[in-house]
Amino acid sequence: MKVQVVKSKIHRVKVTQADLNYIGSITIDEDLMDASNLIEGEKVQIVNINNGERIETYVIKGDRKSGVICLNGPAARKVAPGDLVIIIGYAYMDFEDAKSFKPQLCFPNEETNMLD
Repeated sequence: MKVQVVKSKIHRVKVTQADLNYIGSITIDEDLMDASNLIEGEKVQIVNINNGERIETYVIKGDRKSGVICLNGPAARKVAPGDLVIIIGYAYMDFEDAKSFKPQLCFPNEETNMLD
């Protein structure tokens, strides 16, 4: 049996931009992607702490050390710059393997989106 578990998480990061006129996705600072084990094109869920919205989209690499968290396309209507969000990646794995699996969690500075 396979189960879906949390694989990656960027906890409480600030939205820096919302670009409605983009095809879609979320742009994430590549340092944050590495720290949370996310890859370009990976499906993620974004949970907006400010308004409760939950959005699914895919990841685009942002410039390293930029702190960028930009919701693009229709998702831009669900956030505002300054909102705090949680970004979660999931994976399917064998039930027994999932019992001992440890996700890659990232806790950036909430003001700068930088890793301390």
